[in-house]
Amino acid sequence: MKFGISDLTVVPIRKDPSDKSEMVSQLLFGEHFKITEGDEKWSKIIVSHDNYSGWICNKQIRLIKEETYNKLKNVKPNISTKLFDVVIKNDITQIISAGSIMPNYKDGISFIENEKFIFKGTVKKQGKENIEKIVDVTMVFLNTPYLWGGRTAFGIDCSGLVQIAYRLIGINLPRDASQQIEYGNKITDIKKSKIGDLAFFNNEKGEIIHVGILIGKNKIIHASGKVRIDNLDKKGIFNKLANNYTHTLNEIKRIL
Repeated sequence: MKFGISDLTVVPIRKDPSDKSEMVSQLLFGEHFKITEGDEKWSKIIVSHDNYSGWICNKQIRLIKEETYNKLKNVKPNISTKLFDVVIKNDITQIISAGSIMPNYKDGISFIENEKFIFKGTVKKQGKENIEKIVDVTMVFLNTPYLWGGRTAFGIDCSGLVQIAYRLIGINLPRDASQQIEYGNKITDIKKSKIGDLAFFNNEKGEIIHVGILIGKNKIIHASGKVRIDNLDKKGIFNKLANNYTHTLNEIKRIL
């Protein structure tokens, strides 16, 4: 088996091995993965931090040793915390997005095996923080355009926003809303909900299709068209501008 890491700002993960295929997620800088199969153009991967699977272009893979992969997998990562930070390799400047990982980080320098990246930004060792910090973390994404499969401020989807926001306060969650709902404790009364709780929403078939983060005062921040703040009640999300309910509430979960 082969192993790799993203040394690019963002790498699209696709449903099938084709540039025309649906993008289902993205790799951020420093995220590592296993390669399970492939051909001369495409590789199917399993991402280490959330076990998400999909296809990436071989031109966007930086191979690493199994030893390096295991080391990265077994340590708490150093996380970039600003909406955008910068790394420099061989005098070439590269933007990275919030939630990117700084592998083997020490004193402003990150190493991917023998390659050195000078980090210009704010980094912290991943560890659990006060749940109310989730508000500050998510607010910086306000008005980010919705992008199916997106995980950055250039474009993000509902579960990508939740996953990155929780990473920034020290908690790893799965990639999709239908997976995230399996975590935490159910809150049966919306009046007992707290800041940081996750609200999940279903379609007509009862399938979980949307998720957002409660930020207090009956408000929810979520990605729908763009990252926005709307009202939430026991029926669902109410969009004042559209003057209607846009999402049907399924349940609320408390992760912390």
